[in-house]
Amino acid sequence: MYQEQLGFTESVKRAFGNDYCKFTGRASRSEYWWFALFNFIVYAIIATIFNPNGSTYSIITGIYGLVVLLPSIGLSIRRMHDIGRSGWWILINLVPVVGWIVFIVFACQPSQPQENQYGPVPNMV
Repeated sequence: MYQEQLGFTESVKRAFGNDYCKFTGRASRSEYWWFALFNFIVYAIIATIFNPNGSTYSIITGIYGLVVLLPSIGLSIRRMHDIGRSGWWILINLVPVVGWIVFIVFACQPSQPQENQYGPVPNMV
């Protein structure tokens, strides 16, 4: 048995599908980072289409930010669960610079290879 890594489209489908507001369970490293890349691409496209200094840009990015707020928080919590940490560790992002670096290091860690208190290993085949 091994952990299957999700692709780009599957990660985005999960984030906006069944796992839209899911804060329990675990999310693999690939699921988390593919969704982060998706968000980066969407924001880059919005910045290309609209003037980043204009009010339309602010409105569009604000609406998109609200749409992805819950999936992003849920995915971050599930990613922390996957490495055996409490979901409350996402609050480390409130500490400027150092907190962001710590969170990125945590998000880059591989999944725990066994079931933990948050559930079974994701994407096992």
